[in-house]
Amino acid sequence: MISLLPLVQNETVKMLKKRRFLVVILIVAILIPVFTYGQLKVAQNTRKQFGTDDWRVTEQQKISDITNRLSSGRVTEEWKKTLRVELRKSQYALEKNIDPNSPNGVTFTREFMKNSVTLFLPLLIAVVAADIVSSEQSTGTIKILLTRPVRRWKVLMSKFLTLILFVSLITLATGALAYLISGLVFGYGGWTAPVLTGYQFIGGELSTANVHAIEQWQFMLMEFGLAWFSGVVVACMSLMVSVLVRSTAAGIGIMLATLIAGTILANMVSSWETAKYFFMVNIDTIGYLVGSPPPIAGMTITFSLTVLAVWAVVALIVAFRVFTKRDILN
Repeated sequence: MISLLPLVQNETVKMLKKRRFLVVILIVAILIPVFTYGQLKVAQNTRKQFGTDDWRVTEQQKISDITNRLSSGRVTEEWKKTLRVELRKSQYALEKNIDPNSPNGVTFTREFMKNSVTLFLPLLIAVVAADIVSSEQSTGTIKILLTRPVRRWKVLMSKFLTLILFVSLITLATGALAYLISGLVFGYGGWTAPVLTGYQFIGGELSTANVHAIEQWQFMLMEFGLAWFSGVVVACMSLMVSVLVRSTAAGIGIMLATLIAGTILANMVSSWETAKYFFMVNIDTIGYLVGSPPPIAGMTITFSLTVLAVWAVVALIVAFRVFTKRDILN
C-alpha cells in the first residue's frame, strides 16, 4: 500500500504546477504596496490636520468627534453601540498612556491581517482550494489516480493535508510580505510595543475589566494562529464543495459567493440570532482580540471557534463519505 507522504508530495507538485499559488502571492505583493501608500497618506494627512505627531492629540480629537456624533439624533442606535466601543477604547488608551496605532511595520502587518481575515485571506485560500478535486474529476485524471493500489480515503486525505500546507504558506507569506514591504516605509521596529487586548462584551456593552497590555509579537502570534484556523475552516469547506461539484468554475463560484455573502450577512444580522451558527459570520476571530463588536450580541471567541470547528468537521465527514462512495470510475 502507498503511504501518505508520496501522495502529499504528488499533490503539492500538482498544486504548484497550476500556478494559482504563485498568482495568489503575486496579488498580495501588488496590493500591499497600495495599502502601505494609503496608510502613509493617512498618517501625513493626520499630521497636517492636527499639526502634531502626538498621538494623544489625535485620540482626544477622535473622542470629541465620537461624542458629537453620539449626541446627534441622526445616528441610529445600532451605530451608536459601535461608536461607544470606539470611545471607550480611546479613553482607555489615554488613561493607560498606550498609543493604539503606533506606526511601524509590525503594526501595519497586524492591522492588515485583522482586516484580511474576514474576506481577503479566505478568498485567496478558496481560489487555491476550491478545485483540488473537481478539476481532476472534470479532466478525468482522478480515474488514473484511483487505479493505483491506494485507498480512496488516503487520496482525499493527501489532498486535505496539502491544503493545510498551502493555507499555512499563504498565511505566512501574506504576513511576511506585509511586514517586509511596509517596513520599507514605516521601519521594522515595534515588536515589543504594547498592545491592548482582553476586551469582552457583557450584555452588549464593552467591558475593560480584563484588558491588559501584551507585547506586539505575542499579539501577532495569537492573531496569525486565529487567521490560520479560519483559513483551515475555509479550506475544509472548499474541499467539500470540490468533492460535491464536478465543475471547477462552479466550485470556485460557490465558495466566492458564500464568502462574499457572509461578509454582507455579518453586517446585517444583528437581530437574527440564528445567523450566529453560520460559519461565515464567525470567521472574524481576530475581532475578539481587539474589542470589535460581535455581529450578534452574546457571541464570544469560544463560541465562534466551536462553531467553526463543527463546520470543518462536518465538511470533512461529508467530503470523505461522498468521495469514498461515489462511482467515479464510471
